[in-house]
Amino acid sequence: MSTGQHTGRAANDRFIVANAASLPTVGWGKVNRPLPADAFRALSEHLLAHLQATTSYELNLHAGGAAGARVRVVTTSAAHALFCRSLLQDATRFAASDQPITVLHAPECNADPALHGTRSGTFIVLDLLSRTVLIGGTAYAGELKKSVFSLLNFALPEAGILPMHAAVNVGAAGDSAVFFGLSGTGKTTLSADPERFLVGDDEHGWSAEGVFNLEGGCYAKTLGLRPQLEPEIWRAVHGRSALLENVVVSPTTGDVDWDDASVTENTRAAYPLEALDSVWSAPVVQAPKHVIFLTADAFGVLPPVAQLSASQALYYFLSGYTAKLAGTEAGLVRPEPTFSTCFGAPFMPRPAGTYARLLRRRLEESGAQVWLVNTGWVGGAYGEGQRMAIGETRRIVSAILSGELTHAPCRRYGRFGLEVPTQVPGVRSAVLDPRSCWADPARYDAQEAILAERFIENFRSYAADVSLDVLSAGPT
Repeated sequence: MSTGQHTGRAANDRFIVANAASLPTVGWGKVNRPLPADAFRALSEHLLAHLQATTSYELNLHAGGAAGARVRVVTTSAAHALFCRSLLQDATRFAASDQPITVLHAPECNADPALHGTRSGTFIVLDLLSRTVLIGGTAYAGELKKSVFSLLNFALPEAGILPMHAAVNVGAAGDSAVFFGLSGTGKTTLSADPERFLVGDDEHGWSAEGVFNLEGGCYAKTLGLRPQLEPEIWRAVHGRSALLENVVVSPTTGDVDWDDASVTENTRAAYPLEALDSVWSAPVVQAPKHVIFLTADAFGVLPPVAQLSASQALYYFLSGYTAKLAGTEAGLVRPEPTFSTCFGAPFMPRPAGTYARLLRRRLEESGAQVWLVNTGWVGGAYGEGQRMAIGETRRIVSAILSGELTHAPCRRYGRFGLEVPTQVPGVRSAVLDPRSCWADPARYDAQEAILAERFIENFRSYAADVSLDVLSAGPT
């Protein structure tokens, strides 16, 4: 499937309807932009008229597990109908919800900014009151699942459930692990571990009972896909139900060139969980022993692994630092350092403190250890250094989950004050000291100072709402 102009999320064209449900409860700002209620009504009528005049497909699905809701999808695209069937859940597995979610989707239907209050012809609009999503002017499939996820992120905290932009896997003994991270940081790759069972690769809830998947499939990045490095994903994308998005196919052989980024670096594959060999069958798994924050540091400053204190865990959760990778948003052509609250700001309608308080509660109840794992650049910033080798990152994660690093000797590192293990079996000792990997250590120091200042500046917006221990847990 080709998505045309939009090969990533149209972040600037996403709106939340301003009404009684949203005005007092949404964390308004650059991410959560309001759309007047009358503009929403006009846009709804416009989209409904288009759907009624066009052949469409209707699906009755589910999202959010036992705590979630029925999802009714109406779309003019058969490919997007397949996407939703793979990414959402089978409604027959869950009890019907009191208030379903409705998604109206027509990629070819454009808004009129003068009439509908949008920024352009593209629109992704969420109405929290009626639990309705309107999508038009973009064929990027990720908008569908992320919109449903956003509505659940608004609703679940009222039930004391922490919604997480995170992957989850579980060992044979039922020991779960949570991988937070934005697109491109390695959630799908690292959670698809042949030694463990996958719960899901992107969206989960964490309640007092445990952790559960909010969706029914995976939406994996495929650029550079190799069977040797990602065998589980390789087999899944070659399955009968897989939907490939924006990959380049040879017109003569019909083979996919997994290295061709001429359309976008954000090539994707959607497939149901059943396409994977090792999937955990129980609907809920026990609370995690380990929580991993994945970041792709484009500055080449952060170490590949660090053990976080309770205060640091909240600091880095609220900061949500990473590099947005090329293609994941419209117009993004190279990694761009960014801070995304809770590692998922574009999908979190409520104020950040709501999610941070729930995380604190869950960590205290479970006793989970939190780790920061950098899958980004070493030996220099983007354009000079190299991306952290996936094999070494896998070894780090394995050492975390096995308990090898829980009591390993650490040293306090640089301005960020992170506790970095002095050794990880199977990982080059040099990469555990990022400064030593730079040809010019003085340039590393300058980059470290710049990144530290970005953290400090970003965190000023949270200063009034966090305790002193969290405020002082960041870099100096």
